[in-house]
Amino acid sequence: MKITQRERIVEYIRKFGSITSSDAYNDLGITQLATRISELKEQGYEFKTEWESKKNRFGEPVTFKRYFFGGYGK
Repeated sequence: MKITQRERIVEYIRKFGSITSSDAYNDLGITQLATRISELKEQGYEFKTEWESKKNRFGEPVTFKRYFFGGYGK
């Protein structure tokens, strides 16, 4: 049976504690993390988010969300 992108995200957060869109793309090949997170919320998962800032390859500041499991959900 094929593992879904949502299942990959859940496993990733359980293993590493959190995920960003960059992590999702580079490590899992997932390009629409926010959409998958929304689907997981519909399935009953709870998330906390933190905004982070970093410089991109051009030295420009960028901000992005880091997703963590929140509450006791699944």
